[in-house]
Amino acid sequence: MSKLRLGGMALGNGVLVHGPTSWACAIRTDSGEIKVAGARKRLLAPRVQQPLLRGPLRLAESFAIIPAVRRKLPEARLPFERPVVLAATLASALTVQAVRRSNRLGDAARELLSGALALAPAVLALRGGELAAYHGAEHVSIGTYEHGEKRAKEHERCGSHLIGPLLAASAAGNVLASRAPARLRRPARVASSLGAVGVAVEVFGWMTRNSGHPLAKALARPGHELQHRLATTEPSPEQLEVAEAALAACLELEDGDRADN
Repeated sequence: MSKLRLGGMALGNGVLVHGPTSWACAIRTDSGEIKVAGARKRLLAPRVQQPLLRGPLRLAESFAIIPAVRRKLPEARLPFERPVVLAATLASALTVQAVRRSNRLGDAARELLSGALALAPAVLALRGGELAAYHGAEHVSIGTYEHGEKRAKEHERCGSHLIGPLLAASAAGNVLASRAPARLRRPARVASSLGAVGVAVEVFGWMTRNSGHPLAKALARPGHELQHRLATTEPSPEQLEVAEAALAACLELEDGDRADN
């Protein structure tokens, strides 16, 4: 049977793994117990294959899981819940607005800087507590399953690889949106943001299908360095145990779905 294409998310005390139709999350409680929960997805983005639409829908699918995780595992510590991250998000939003009002930078430079500043809370979230180690555990467990051999803490399909294409597409889209008539500027920015996600996901898909291409390697390099230097650390055996519990639970649900079909 072919291997499933899996995704994941690191939590402050565990790992979330999701497949085409199901998700499972495992956490380690303060008492040291491993708790696992999972369910079938309600929103199934893989059914939509139209280019530029599937990217935003896959992102929406990932976020739609989070409320269900919270209900089933109230002890789960989500990445953006820490006060310092919430404060950084507010500060980033205010700084981005100030940068966009500045006349000292060109349009493209202003939008690239705004995009980079908007990513700061995500980077800060990954550096807090045990999150970076659980991020590494997520990559090791999923990568080992997919390749059939022990893998490193960096993964070729980590969302960090979207950063370069997303920054470039967002900057281009927002430059165009800023030139729209004033009454249309806000909806134009919303449309450009959605379009940037769609473009970035399509570029990312090309990168994974053509990993040996020099351009694909160049585009993947920033994401790999971000994973290697900031976003992941080597997981402990206990953290890897949690990630493997989430993986096993997700695969069990997926196997049940495939048997039903």
